Amino acid sequence: MPKLNPIVSLSIAPAQVVRGFNAIEQVGDLIARLGSRPLMIGGDRSLDVVKSRFKSVFKSHSLSAEKASYGKDCSEKTLANLKAAVADHQADLIIGVGGGKALDTAKLVAYQCNLPIVTIPTSAATCAAWTALSNVYSDQHAFLYDVALARCPDLLVLDYDLVATAPQRTLVAGIGDAIAKWYEASVSSGHSDKTLLIAAVQQARVLRDILFQKSQAALLNPLGSDWQEVVDASVLMAGVIGGIGGAQCRTVAAHAVHNGLTHLLESHHALHGEKVAFGILVQLRLEEMLQGNVLAASSRQQLLKFYDEIGLPKTLADLGLAEVTIAQLHQAAEVACSENSDIHRLPFSVAPSQLMAAMVSTTAPDSTMRTEIEEIQRSCDRGEIVQ
Repeated sequence: MPKLNPIVSLSIAPAQVVRGFNAIEQVGDLIARLGSRPLMIGGDRSLDVVKSRFKSVFKSHSLSAEKASYGKDCSEKTLANLKAAVADHQADLIIGVGGGKALDTAKLVAYQCNLPIVTIPTSAATCAAWTALSNVYSDQHAFLYDVALARCPDLLVLDYDLVATAPQRTLVAGIGDAIAKWYEASVSSGHSDKTLLIAAVQQARVLRDILFQKSQAALLNPLGSDWQEVVDASVLMAGVIGGIGGAQCRTVAAHAVHNGLTHLLESHHALHGEKVAFGILVQLRLEEMLQGNVLAASSRQQLLKFYDEIGLPKTLADLGLAEVTIAQLHQAAEVACSENSDIHRLPFSVAPSQLMAAMVSTTAPDSTMRTEIEEIQRSCDRGEIVQ
């Protein structure tokens, strides 16, 4: 009798995606099909930006809407407050408006209250508008855990006019977050012979190539055709890869480094994608150090040039962590290497001291030999930062 494979459940995509200019004004019918008493969850700035645009939509479709601010993080305290707001308004629909943390919060509230969810990103900084996943943080803004949701959003509205109001830095960060899909998916799943994993890895390669080819032009001409393609790549295509490939195609060492860095107060001004972009360099450095991977060394040098072109951080100093202590760096490395960390999807084990050595040598020449790596580790042990 043939061996049965375990059941795999994938939340691949939103039920419907609407994208284009003035998209918000054109989705009233779609929103009204999902509910009549929406609670809009977002940051104060995001809610203010879309308020006037939604006023006529709600009025023309007789929707009774209320707003609720998520504050600054998707935290357990915030979630409790927002669930109370859902009950007070007798909401039958959640509309999430904002960046990654706002959308993660809105999705998780909708999941916990068993309500439909509409996501409206105000920037292209992450693919949170697409995914069936929410990251939960402490009240001190440190990453705690993620929650797999029952499904992707019921409706995703990507309004180019709205995204264009965000600082350009958010799109740069989104490029960093999106391009990580190739470096993480290829190392965790590039060897797989499973159809959907092969598809996810190949999509990640295509995504990387699009970003290499179009990012610089996109940043020079906001709202132009290349800009639209890069926004689609960062918000939509990056989500496709995680949907098709599942958890192991979403995050590996680059996101683990991000999670560790969130436990350092000094890193909180850096955007999610900026920390992830730095984490890609760290992951490639680990592959060089611990596997002698020449291709990883070449890829890191290619990325360093790309980062220079578009303004992504290459070092701890670029993230505002030039004065970080060894104790703080060790704390971040311990979190990144914790038992349930995504870093363990690497095909080799990583110790905190090795991760620290990689974190302080992201711009090292690709000829750096193992003896030099060992000296970096010894420097870390002595309490010296080498960068």
